[in-house]
Amino acid sequence: MSDRFPPGFLWGAATSAYQIEGAAGEDGRTPSIWDTFSHTPGKVADGDTGDLAVDHYHRWREDVALMAELGLTSYRFSVSWSRVQPTGRGPAVQRGLDFYRRLVDELLDHGIAPALTLYHWDLPQELETASSSGSAAGGGWPERDTAYRFAEYAALVAGALGDRVERWITLNEPWCSAFLGYASGVHAPGRTDPAAALRAAHHLNLAHGEATLALRSALPARNQIAVSLNSSVVRPLSQDPADLAAVRRIDDLANGVFHGPMLHGAYPRDLFADTASVTDWSFVHDGDLRTIHQPLDALGLNYYTTALVSAAEPDPAAEPDPAGSRADGHGASAHSPWPGAASVAFHQPPGERTAMGWTIDPSGLYDLLLRYTREAPGLPLLVTENGAACDDKPGPDGRVHDVDRIRYLRGHLAMVRQAIEAGADVRGYYLWSLMDNFEWSYGYGKRFGAVYVDYESLTRTPKSSAHWYAELARTGELPEFPGV
Repeated sequence: MSDRFPPGFLWGAATSAYQIEGAAGEDGRTPSIWDTFSHTPGKVADGDTGDLAVDHYHRWREDVALMAELGLTSYRFSVSWSRVQPTGRGPAVQRGLDFYRRLVDELLDHGIAPALTLYHWDLPQELETASSSGSAAGGGWPERDTAYRFAEYAALVAGALGDRVERWITLNEPWCSAFLGYASGVHAPGRTDPAAALRAAHHLNLAHGEATLALRSALPARNQIAVSLNSSVVRPLSQDPADLAAVRRIDDLANGVFHGPMLHGAYPRDLFADTASVTDWSFVHDGDLRTIHQPLDALGLNYYTTALVSAAEPDPAAEPDPAGSRADGHGASAHSPWPGAASVAFHQPPGERTAMGWTIDPSGLYDLLLRYTREAPGLPLLVTENGAACDDKPGPDGRVHDVDRIRYLRGHLAMVRQAIEAGADVRGYYLWSLMDNFEWSYGYGKRFGAVYVDYESLTRTPKSSAHWYAELARTGELPEFPGV
């Protein structure tokens, strides 16, 4: 098998607004749910917030120059909803849009194709607080109206940037938004209501469909629309029928709950029965699935690790896994992100782990790409996130020799290349992340970046992995390990 990637393959890196921008109160921006959550004592490690983050809002020109130096051909970023539309409704704030106009122009001037994500978890706080149903718990994604507000926001951004941005992504990892935000509570807004989480999942699906329709109306025909899912690779502890049934149950909650409506126009057959003790799904209205099931130009897949599950007798005294296959939450939670799956046990897959405690398994990325080649034949795929947190520290020479990250990237990219050989139509790869940043509930304690950030001076220093990745982007061929 050749180590060379197809001509025109996109070599990118990804970030998100709240994790890098800072400038939390500048130019009309109002709080998002992550501002509120991070300022709530005990929610984020060391009391860290994204108020400053890595100050990309003021250092964007320097950061684009770094991207060009690394030879990136695409950059995936997200727009801060509350920077553009502070209350989540009404007209856009032009000062907010101007920041993204400047960023996009600078990217294009350097030959870097922008890939714009409309939503990476930073819902305007006013929408979370609002509740048209009068619920004391609040509004947010469990409220149907939020989906319609999202479509209006999408149209505003498309009107401002649609002539220059060709690649659009509606949602990033809606599973995290719904189930970590509203069931386990380890992500913003920190609610622990399983029924609300399932409502949120449906309304995120509806938001995707409504936004796709809005984008199709506002964008030139050449533009491409996608969604980024953190679909889990769920494996059984054994081939016992009970363990295989546990895999099916978690697969429906992790994957089918989103790709079923988006790709096939239907929820998984058993999902409603599995969660009948939680909700009756009456929030699914006639016509919703037709709206959600919009044609896409690509499917983004985010991959980090696998999940290993088995059947288990329900034990009220047992503490559930706080986030299952994607343990993004800081610390433990007494609340499961898996509604209706109390009889499923999660196990740590064997093998070497990253600094997040996630098992390193490149074969999972291969399996994921081949699965979606079968799920959506003919639909191009993008790896919109993949990367590793490592315990990075500058050496005596001032450089960061992150050999573990290079090993991780090379192993996973070899699987991408193998999947292409097996028939997967993979068009690009976005490293997570361009630079160290605010890592959600972990604050600044976990480093995913190819560029090291000194959080005191905010100085950026490309790590060895950045130079390795630059060589890959330049040649289109996997450099030999370690390549430093």
